[in-house]
Amino acid sequence: MTETLAQLSTVFLYAAMGLYAAAFIAFALDLARRGARATAVEAAVVPSAVARRAEVAAPVGAGATTVIGGGPSDAPPEPSSALGRLSSRISSRVEDDLVAGSANSLSMRWAFALTIVGFAFHLVAVVLRGIAAARVPWANMWEFSMTGTLVIIGVFLIANLKWPIAYVGTFVLGLVLVLQGIALLRYYVPVVPLQPALQSYWLVIHIIVAVLGTAFFALGFALSGLQLLQYRRERQVVESRPQQFRFLATLPSSVALENLAYRINIVGFIAWTFTLIAGAIWAEKAWGRYWGWDTKEVWTFIIWVIYAGYIHARATRGWRGSRSAWLAIIGFAAVLFNFGIVNVFFHGLHAYSGL
Repeated sequence: MTETLAQLSTVFLYAAMGLYAAAFIAFALDLARRGARATAVEAAVVPSAVARRAEVAAPVGAGATTVIGGGPSDAPPEPSSALGRLSSRISSRVEDDLVAGSANSLSMRWAFALTIVGFAFHLVAVVLRGIAAARVPWANMWEFSMTGTLVIIGVFLIANLKWPIAYVGTFVLGLVLVLQGIALLRYYVPVVPLQPALQSYWLVIHIIVAVLGTAFFALGFALSGLQLLQYRRERQVVESRPQQFRFLATLPSSVALENLAYRINIVGFIAWTFTLIAGAIWAEKAWGRYWGWDTKEVWTFIIWVIYAGYIHARATRGWRGSRSAWLAIIGFAAVLFNFGIVNVFFHGLHAYSGL
């Protein structure tokens, strides 16, 4: 019976992965649609904006090279400032035109529908694994991968109720597909009894909070990556250089993306702080000491230090823009290293991967 439920759990997980893959394609199609519409709207806006700029620079009846008065207020606008206003006008027009209609697009509706159905299948897979094991389903790498990716999708769906961040769906679904795909190929293990050190209620508290922190860090990572791309596009617009990703014209500004990533990473940092504290308490109960410089403990602390530095530097040292985004990305890279490298290749008291 146990093995049957475990196999059924895997079947539901494969179904969820298929639905997530379809949702990923739908989110990607929505981004492509945004890019196509951005190009069309800009093509309509640029001629009128350029004409208006020429009208301001050379009013009707004025000489082509004569400037009366010689004061700053009488001079034609500098090309750079005029270009900046033109770029701002284009960006505002494009964003107003596309963002308003994107949420109701057919591809976006399909993307969310497929994601929600996939989440339901994923939830059933996790529950069946828990029933098969007769415990919480996050005691080894396979189970942690199942639960962790489920929570990432759940946090993404819930966050969309507060903030309109559907545009990160492609990045979130892509990350989940990669992580769970690696787990399906490398991490699967049959149901086994818990090791003595894991037979504690702290398994429920410590791990689920760590999973929540990881999910918020993943969302912050996606937003920080988009922030870097958006910042690059904004510079390309100001400098009249070609743009590689047209869909970025429909997304919030790099400053808005940075502020949202900061808020979400703070939530993740709070959860990770509790993870660190709960782990120390559990270590004292299991091994008789709060801290022993085990590899897993050290990397958990390194992650905490990186995100603490990110929050402190941005709040007090003025580390805004690209520098804050790179700190957030480095922090999530440390999370992935902790999960995929430390858990598998570093053996210590926390060697519970089951591989």
